[in-house]
Amino acid sequence: MTMSTEAGNLYVIAAPSGAGKSSLVKALMAQDPQLELSVSHTTRAPRGQEQHGREYFFVPHDEFDRMVANNAFVEWAHVHSNRYGTSRQAIQDKISSGADIILEIDFQGALQIKQLFPKAVTVFILPPSWPELEARLRHRGEDSEDVIALRLKNAATEMAQAKNFDFVIINDSFERALGDLQAIVRTHRLTDAAQRRNRSDTFAALRL
Repeated sequence: MTMSTEAGNLYVIAAPSGAGKSSLVKALMAQDPQLELSVSHTTRAPRGQEQHGREYFFVPHDEFDRMVANNAFVEWAHVHSNRYGTSRQAIQDKISSGADIILEIDFQGALQIKQLFPKAVTVFILPPSWPELEARLRHRGEDSEDVIALRLKNAATEMAQAKNFDFVIINDSFERALGDLQAIVRTHRLTDAAQRRNRSDTFAALRL
């Protein structure tokens, strides 16, 4: 079953760990008040200054199990030994209200979302090189050597999925990558359906 996104645009951003996805999304949202972030649920522990309900809803495994059993997620997946899921109700409510939603999730969830929301805009963020990706993971100072090794191993599988996304951005320059992401968002606000939704008064005046 597919779901409509006629009321609002849905942007789905995926990347391997260390590619800069979270930083790009944060900067994009800081400059674009029309965007709303869909906060995912996860079984992993918070990192650094992360807060429950802001970056993620941090939930124990048994609560995540209950949500899966109750079909509460529009998508969920195992990522780096933890689970992540996107609330079905939250997405439907936000889109129905006309909001432009941005999802920051892994490639498995992104491809599931695309099946349910065919008009969703999918974007994959790539690092400029393997050495740069490893350097970024180490620079964060948040993960053990074992976790870094696992993230690098998984990155090969993740990056191979870039061809299945609508757009690919190479994050070699943060400002350029951010500009590319902004261009994608702006472009999809100029479709006929989006313009009729956002500028209905103009279309009415033109009798269109």
